[in-house]
Amino acid sequence: MPLRVEIITQDRKLYDGDADIVVARGIEGEMGILPQHAPLVTALAYGEVRVKKDGVEELFAVGGGVLQVGNDHVIILADSAEHAEEIDMTRAEHARERARTMMESAPPTDPGQQAALEAAIKRADLRLKVARRRSPRRGLGGSPIDSESHN
Repeated sequence: MPLRVEIITQDRKLYDGDADIVVARGIEGEMGILPQHAPLVTALAYGEVRVKKDGVEELFAVGGGVLQVGNDHVIILADSAEHAEEIDMTRAEHARERARTMMESAPPTDPGQQAALEAAIKRADLRLKVARRRSPRRGLGGSPIDSESHN
């Protein structure tokens, strides 16, 4: 029996489908969720979420949130999330460079501004990592999942 998986942001449902396994980065490390997993609620760190079905992985860049597991249903309520196919690498690289330049040229004295710049760098690095890995990963007999079917 597969897992039912939903990845939801404030703006939209990014993924809604079945999976054999979900791998996500919680605040205490990476975890894999398989069918019949014990009920769980945990905070998510900035990280990659991998949803695998029939040997094919779909990748998402998730910027924090909450993961809930119960009755073979995984719900990720993400603070921010993007499917790997949606990530514009050039834009992410420019965002990272802008934030790094601001940190190096005039480091903020306000802790809030410092945290915002550090978060911008972390978010850009994550987006680039996920985008670089976006080609479908095939196992034996796997086929690409049509990302349009998940919107």
